[in-house]
Amino acid sequence: MNLPYFLARRIYRSDSGQHTVSRPAVRIATAGVAVGLAVMIVTVSVILGFKHTIRDKVVGFGSHIRIENFLAQQAAQPLPVAVSDSLLRAIRSVQGVSRVARYTQAQGILKTDSDFLGLVFKGIGKDYDVSFLRQHLVEGSLPSFGAGNDYPLLLSRHTALKLQLHVGDRISAYFFGNDRLRVRRFTVSGIYQTDMAQFDQTLCFTHYRVPQRLNEWTADQCSGMEVTVSDFSRIDQTAERLWPVVSHYTDPQGQSLSAQTIQEAYPQIFSWLSLLDVNVWVILVLMVCVAGFTMISGLLIIILERTQMIGTLKALGAANLMLRRTFLWLATFIIGRGMLAGNLIAIALIVVQQHTGFIRLDPANYYVDTAPMELNVPVLLLLNAGTLLVTLFVLIAPSLFVSHISPARTMHFE
Repeated sequence: MNLPYFLARRIYRSDSGQHTVSRPAVRIATAGVAVGLAVMIVTVSVILGFKHTIRDKVVGFGSHIRIENFLAQQAAQPLPVAVSDSLLRAIRSVQGVSRVARYTQAQGILKTDSDFLGLVFKGIGKDYDVSFLRQHLVEGSLPSFGAGNDYPLLLSRHTALKLQLHVGDRISAYFFGNDRLRVRRFTVSGIYQTDMAQFDQTLCFTHYRVPQRLNEWTADQCSGMEVTVSDFSRIDQTAERLWPVVSHYTDPQGQSLSAQTIQEAYPQIFSWLSLLDVNVWVILVLMVCVAGFTMISGLLIIILERTQMIGTLKALGAANLMLRRTFLWLATFIIGRGMLAGNLIAIALIVVQQHTGFIRLDPANYYVDTAPMELNVPVLLLLNAGTLLVTLFVLIAPSLFVSHISPARTMHFE
């Protein structure tokens, strides 16, 4: 039989009412562990949910890897590149690539009787993944991108409110190029909202052929290609495998290609998200300290109240190591109870927030209107294991107090 475990279990289950001081101390220690772990779980879930939500929104507008004309980033006007079917097949065959879609772009001005707004018109086709746009659609419907000769328009709510447009309204758009002005009449088919002002204020969507015709490009010319990878954590490796295919390609007009990951395209957003990790570590350290200090005080109080028992066991031949292990087992029971309560509190809060969104945020500052929370089971288990190990480790030193208790003195201790 494991004697330290047996003694610790008997002490933990004891409810004789004699130890009136240690019982509040145990409750405080349990509450400290519960609160500390709950705060850690909620904090990590919020940071993970926030980072993944913002990342998915940025990726929704620009995919994981963007391939375009090498000179496009330095040009004021969209520069085309001719994309052959063989190039598309070569890109799709690269390990880690799950989808490739061409897109077109044109710069224009939407004008009503009372206001106007300059926007980038992004043309997308049937091969484009519109799940992101469908997810954030708030009014109307998505047009059948890539089909027909009409001029549908998918606007952001910001643009619709500024120009006082609704679904079904017709609006004129003006495009400048090749020393002449073109006017097209678009029909608002849908309105989306992502709360990403950087994109909502500058971007609208239409058929793939619309910008192509406005720019007077040939059927095989486009603004570029957007590549979706199967594993975002391996986006850099996929980009490295993709680079030889892209760098060796030259279209019939002599244009070269460049590939850029989403982190390289929007470094300010991803650098800001990376800074959130520092906040997480600070909170984790503080909460572990709270749990550790409450457990240290609780364990010392328990040891002091069990002085007579310790002296008796020493007189019967119990070794200091065995007694230290007994109180460490007792601490494990207390920590386990606190961790169970902390997990229940945190998981309940996360689930309620996911279903109700009662914690609101200002989308102008946070890009989301509710606090996103993500329940990640591996991270949850890691936090529990880390809390248990770290808390027990800091209790090793307080358990040494048992070694300094003398049996001769404790026999008369009251």
